[in-house]
Amino acid sequence: MKFIDTHCHLDADAFDKETAAIVQRANEAGVERILTIGITLETSQNAVALAEEFDCVHAVVGVQPNYVAEMKAGDWDEILELVKRPQVVGIGETGLDQYWLARPESGVSCSPFDQQIPYFDKHLELSAQTGLPFVVHCRDAEEAVQTQLRAAFKKFGPLNGVMHSFCGDAAMAAACLEMGMHISFAGMVTYKKNEQLRETMKTVPLDRLLIETDAPYLAPQPKRGKRNEPAYVTMTAECLAETRGISLEELSAATTENAKRVFKLR
Repeated sequence: MKFIDTHCHLDADAFDKETAAIVQRANEAGVERILTIGITLETSQNAVALAEEFDCVHAVVGVQPNYVAEMKAGDWDEILELVKRPQVVGIGETGLDQYWLARPESGVSCSPFDQQIPYFDKHLELSAQTGLPFVVHCRDAEEAVQTQLRAAFKKFGPLNGVMHSFCGDAAMAAACLEMGMHISFAGMVTYKKNEQLRETMKTVPLDRLLIETDAPYLAPQPKRGKRNEPAYVTMTAECLAETRGISLEELSAATTENAKRVFKLR
């Protein structure tokens, strides 16, 4: 069986000096491709560098909504240049996030909502221009994300995008699917309390389903509380297969084919 981790952050500090071992463990677990995702210009550059270093790694470049306020003059132009690199297979992660805006006492980096929205549009437009799929981060912003996606759908037609680490309800999943998108599930779907999320996952057609780790975050239930890594995407796959009542082989084959199709992986 082969698996593809469609979303992780291999350049994270948590993986410092261990990247080669982490990639090797993933390969040994059957993870044949790993997509490492940018959240700033620097991490997008890191993603491309990692994709150049490891044959099984591919890069997605962009600016995550919590970091758009930190963009400096010329940074977006640098992103546009990165998109031209052969190692880049997607745009993002982009989207909207109101979670940290509601918790200013946390001290976590976040951007004003009125700055997040135009950058989400920039990523959606760039995806339409390049043909590369976009990857959406959505946290406590489901209605606003759907509004932006519907506007893009009206402008560009069917959307070539992925809802990453999906944690919305069945209605949101259905809306995204109707616009042409794929839905990706991370370790949260394995948590015992998330029965409703597993039920939502069952409503996603098998040919629109993706799996991911979001490593080093969101380790699946057997490893919960520990550092996540791409090898653990198999645990999320096992949960999805069991919940849907299909074999792991069928789940593996479908999600791998879906990822290769969406991100045009050869």
